[in-house]
Amino acid sequence: MDRTASTALASLDASLIDDTFKGFPTAAQPVKLGEIGKQGWNLLKGDLPFPVAVLKTSAIDHNSRWMDRFRKEQGVELCPHGKTTMSPQLFQRQLADGAWGITVATTQQLRISRVYGVSRVIMANQLIDPQGIRYVLAEMKRDPNFEFYCLVDSPAAVQRLAEIAKTANVGRPLRLLLEGGIAGGRTGCRTMEQAAAVAKAVLAGAPHVILRGVEGFEGIIDGASPEDRAAKVRAFVDFLGSIAKRGIAENWFGAGEIIATAGGSAEFDIVADAWRNGDFGAPVKVVLRSGCYLTHDSGLYENRFHDIQKRGIASTALANNGPKAALEVWTLVQSIPEPGLAFVTMGKRDVSFDVSLPVPIAWSPAGAASAEPMPKGNAVIKLNDQHGYLKGPADAPWKVGDRVAFGVSHPCTTFDRWQLIYLVDDAYNVTGAIRTFF
Repeated sequence: MDRTASTALASLDASLIDDTFKGFPTAAQPVKLGEIGKQGWNLLKGDLPFPVAVLKTSAIDHNSRWMDRFRKEQGVELCPHGKTTMSPQLFQRQLADGAWGITVATTQQLRISRVYGVSRVIMANQLIDPQGIRYVLAEMKRDPNFEFYCLVDSPAAVQRLAEIAKTANVGRPLRLLLEGGIAGGRTGCRTMEQAAAVAKAVLAGAPHVILRGVEGFEGIIDGASPEDRAAKVRAFVDFLGSIAKRGIAENWFGAGEIIATAGGSAEFDIVADAWRNGDFGAPVKVVLRSGCYLTHDSGLYENRFHDIQKRGIASTALANNGPKAALEVWTLVQSIPEPGLAFVTMGKRDVSFDVSLPVPIAWSPAGAASAEPMPKGNAVIKLNDQHGYLKGPADAPWKVGDRVAFGVSHPCTTFDRWQLIYLVDDAYNVTGAIRTFF
């Protein structure tokens, strides 16, 4: 960790947390963020208000080791998407564990990364806003060690960047990645001819801009079955590879390492498998951008990992001991107005619901010192803003005041509902906390 990151994180640890933060005990005195783990709090002993979001450190540790081993086995780099957590503490954890850099999607996310000392950033998006462009160029001028990449998919976008970069006179070019896309999908060149036109515009914009590689995002691709989706993903990755090969053959790329980057949190194994031994005609650095690996989940990515197991790309050791869900939202049963229907103190303001509804994973009767797995046959059937509908058998043992833990599907949209998330051990002792910046 460099001095800038260390100083910024020390300042963050020294910031005061009080009951204006959701999840902070109402009777507790304000406490420095870095000292929350010293308070002796335990979730099951009633030291925290409900609902409350927690991260199990044993799962985070396991997931970090898992991804580090995967990338080393595959011979690729990892530049995880910071928008998953928007937590500087977790960014630095990922970098310390071997991440090549951090990926962002917006200028605001970039600013947070820079404030907390991240020196290598991929902006997996088009940099269009003039204020954002000027901010990037100013950071490049201020810090010669700042390594920044953004996406382009049109000559117009390239010209916009080149004109502002020329005025800024940074002294080094703005690094660009040529984005490939799919018909009906998001941004990105749909054809080789479009890609060639973009590359030509970058060459015309020299020395103010430079093309350094290719990029794509396969996470929006769907299929009739896991196998169909995998085949479509592989075809898209092959298309990106063909752009890189033509670019190498026609000298589109400037001096330095050529980067090929894709690989979200679902099919990153396909990207690694397709590219790690790719015959590009020149050395290429393969960079995955999975962001959800660190916390995993209890829905979307749990199911997608089963597909990874079936594909057999990861080693047996990795496939048999995959990522574990770290993120949980704990609630109280507040009402049981009908047999088999309980209302819990958690709703759309507290938990993800964009992919699927949260999953009840654990239950602890009021006053109990431990939790047990949630019996089968229980499910969330609906969410209001602050209410969750928990449906179960008519003789379900819940009582008002009991605690219920929920796993989430797609952790990104649970993180953005909490500015403060506790770190806990397996006995739910609070060992620390993180801040998020959405």
